Amino acid sequence: MRRCSGQRARRRHSPRALRSSTAAPRRPGRGRGEEFISVIVPTRDRLGPLRRCLDALSAQTIAARLDVVVVDDGSVATESVRDLVAEYPAVRLLRRRGGGPAAARNAGARAAKAALLCFTDDDCSPRPDWAERLVQALQEGAEAVAGVTLSAGGALADASEIVAHAPAVAEDRGAGLAFAPSNNLACTKRLFELIEFDESYPGAAGEDRDWSARLRAAGYVLHFEPDAVIVHRQDLTFGRFLRQQIRYGQGAHRFRRTSGEVRRLESPNFYAALVRRGFSYGFRVGLLVAAAQIATAVGFIGGWARRRFAPELSRSHGDEPRGRLARRPPT
Repeated sequence: MRRCSGQRARRRHSPRALRSSTAAPRRPGRGRGEEFISVIVPTRDRLGPLRRCLDALSAQTIAARLDVVVVDDGSVATESVRDLVAEYPAVRLLRRRGGGPAAARNAGARAAKAALLCFTDDDCSPRPDWAERLVQALQEGAEAVAGVTLSAGGALADASEIVAHAPAVAEDRGAGLAFAPSNNLACTKRLFELIEFDESYPGAAGEDRDWSARLRAAGYVLHFEPDAVIVHRQDLTFGRFLRQQIRYGQGAHRFRRTSGEVRRLESPNFYAALVRRGFSYGFRVGLLVAAAQIATAVGFIGGWARRRFAPELSRSHGDEPRGRLARRPPT
């Protein structure tokens, strides 16, 4: 089975943004082919990316069957988010005071009207058949499925995608995907009600790795659909890139501490191969991937130090797992 891996998007394949139709969404039919699908999109103060994402969802081949739920996770510009979402009659807005993307996805999924759930992020542009491909896999029997995430291009974005998909390589066990980013994911609501995202993860770092691990531990398979493609359009500067990698390190520490399993660090060969892969994209990307490893180590050590020397601070920040984290129920 192929692994989900970051790739560079070719410009001629970039999805073209289309404005939403003013027509009301069609009610789901009785046949399986007309089943309704909920798409969960967490957002926070990223109006431009959110508009591109909603344009791409409006252009889906099965747009009339989509129940799109935008979860505003504590935006400062709340009225601007409200006005933007109001331009898309088929989109619902759910507001939260904040809590992170894991909590936002949980809130959106709980509010979903459909039995099938798709997850993406506000800085992603799904290709027109993205939802259709994921839904087809679910209708054919998969409980969870992930697609391919492409970089929009540029050294920073390419390096970020390479690092983000590293856990899939590190944990490959041969039975489905070991890991998939939550910006290109689908599952049945039945499964979600058993295994939610862990809301103790405060940022976009580690919560999807934790969810993937608990999914596998419960005996489910995370399937791969190579034709379900999104383009990840990150707005990165070098400083934002380093801060992102530090968060990844903090998330990795939390994941290893709370997973309930003894998880050793990857071997030096793993990190060397990761850097070599970066250099295969070009000299600058290779340097960025190498810098990312240093930043990730800083974040990991910082997470360890906070837990070791300031446990009260860790508890006040909600380090204990939260949300429905159940295993597969007995049959």
